Amino acid sequence: MSLEEEVAALRREVADLRAQAQAATDYIAISNLQRSYGYYVDKGLWDEAADLFAEDGTLEIAGRGVYHGRERVRDYLHHLPTYERGILFNHMQLQPVLHVDGAAGTAQGRWRAFMQVGFLGRLARWGEATYENSYVKRDGVWQIASLHGFITFYSEYDVGWDKGGVKLLRSVEGLQPDAPPTVDYEAYPEVFIPPFHYPNPVTGKRR
Repeated sequence: MSLEEEVAALRREVADLRAQAQAATDYIAISNLQRSYGYYVDKGLWDEAADLFAEDGTLEIAGRGVYHGRERVRDYLHHLPTYERGILFNHMQLQPVLHVDGAAGTAQGRWRAFMQVGFLGRLARWGEATYENSYVKRDGVWQIASLHGFITFYSEYDVGWDKGGVKLLRSVEGLQPDAPPTVDYEAYPEVFIPPFHYPNPVTGKRR
């Protein structure tokens, strides 16, 4: 190998390593973004959660319709319970599957939220939601472009899911969505599999 060929090979290797480092950096940034959303929602920090969305971002949860734009997302979040004594609203962000297009500055992610919802002396529930989200990088910062939370089950803590589940709440009192829900489904005990944004990583087949 000539000196020129060796230098060219090293340049290619450096470029590949830079791309890998950027991909890892993007993965960490998106993971931190989504997990930050969970921590803010846990404590009713609605403005902080809304600020994670792109200006034209969207939110759709539990078949309640689609809310377009960061300020409409903020409106939706502020209609959720106020965090105060006797309120439990945990939304743990788990099991990420992320696919990042660094060149385009876009990404898609699937997550699972494990939920504990409680109102002291009134209500205690377990729940689970599968998120299929998209992300966009603006001015070097990753933001939530769309958050779609498919709530797959709610059950009363003192009853248990073997006795069935709680039907989805299809609307938010005092707040109309900007568009109807994009998917019609019902939670457990009905059978519903939230659509995957990615093919099977081994077979390449799409479900």
